[in-house]
Parts: sequence; C-alpha cells; structure tokens
Amino acid sequence: MSGGVALKPLRGIGGFYAMALDTLVCIPRRPFALQEFLLQCWFVARVSALPALLLAVPFTVLNAFTLNVLLMDFGAADAAGSGAGIALAQLGPVVTVLVVAGAGATAICADLGARTIREELDALRVMGVDPIQTLVVPRVLAAGLVAFLLSAIVSLASLAGSFFFSVYVQNVTPGAYVSGLTLLTGATDVYVLLLKSALFGLAAGLISCYKGISVGGGPAGVGNAVNETVVYSFVALFVINLLVTAGQFGI
Repeated sequence: MSGGVALKPLRGIGGFYAMALDTLVCIPRRPFALQEFLLQCWFVARVSALPALLLAVPFTVLNAFTLNVLLMDFGAADAAGSGAGIALAQLGPVVTVLVVAGAGATAICADLGARTIREELDALRVMGVDPIQTLVVPRVLAAGLVAFLLSAIVSLASLAGSFFFSVYVQNVTPGAYVSGLTLLTGATDVYVLLLKSALFGLAAGLISCYKGISVGGGPAGVGNAVNETVVYSFVALFVINLLVTAGQFGI
C-alpha cells in the first residue's frame, strides 16, 4: 500500500511528460483544429486580460513606490526609470502568468475535466478522433500565444502606471525617468521577457490539460484538479523563471 502511494507522484510525472510529448508530436500534424484554437485564444484572453491589467498596475506602482523611496534617500531619484525597467523585465512575465494560470488555465482544466467525467474523451477515442490533437493542442498553443501577447499589454500598462506615479506623485523628473528606462534594460531583456511569457503560458496550458484529461472521482475530482493546476503552474513558473534568468545572465 505504501509503495503504491509512493509511486503515485512518479506516475503523475510520467503521465504528464507522456502527454507533453504527444502534444509536441501532434502540433505539426494535419488537420489542425484552427477553429478550436481561435475559440480558445478568445476564451483565454477574455478571462485573463482584465484581471492581468488590474493586477499589473497596482503591483508595478507598489514596486515603483518602494524603489523610489530608497532612491530618494540616496539622492538618486532620477534613476527611477532604470529601476522601473529592471522591475518590468523581471516581474512583468510573473504577473502575466499568475493571471493566465489563475484564470485561463483553471478554466481550461475545468472544461476538460467536465468532458472527462462525462466520458466525452472516451467517445472521441471510440470514433477514432485523437483528443490530444483536437482538444489539447489548440488549448496549449492558445495559452502560450495569449500569454505572449498579454505580456506586451501588461508591460505597457505597467510602464504607464509607474511613470505617472513616479512623476506626478513622487516628483521624479519626466525626462530623467524616460532616459533611464534604457540605461540598464535593452532589447535582449525585452526578448527574454516575451520568451518567458510564452514558456509560462505553454507550461500552464500543458499542466491544465493534463490535470483535466486525467481527472477522476467525479465533480469533486474536477475541483481538486483545478486547485492542483494553480499550485503546479506557480511552481513551474518559478522553476522556468530561474532557469531562463540564469541562462540569460550566464550567457
């Protein structure tokens, strides 16, 4: 009994990697479920866009306020733009994926979980339709694309919020703020920001799809799978962020 309990996490990890490999293999296959992909893009964007903006602006303003207070104590308030650029490059993708994982991925997991307990996926397999190609691939790609695009919107909103708060509340010089944005942050940081967001979205999509198609235990199992999706997505976020950031500065 104890051996079976100990092997359960290993089975889960193996099942996840098997599904991820199947998804990777099915992406270039035809026919591609284009209509489902577009529907999922709109669905994930619809549930994630507004919460992302509502979270990004106060999150960025709080960081800008804390950093500017420190800079003012050192008499370096004109470097507020440099600090905002660094914070945006490192924290922007995190804010994006928190919303995508907390809103979009959970909705995907609940949808697939409901289909699973109604045995719709088994019916597709009986009809010779691969659920990975028709259901999982469009959702994973949609989560990655929406996270990629949403990170750009979140970055612009964060910059605007940080600028107005720093200039009009903490009396930072506008010209010094703008000129300092590119002092420590360059095009490479922007590329890495977008790469992180896309990887975060793909990871959240894969995790949500796996938990959805492997759910068991009826409606209660769907609720547990949704909760686990959030937790595992956040863990994957920090692991990917650590690896990509270490690779960026190491290279």
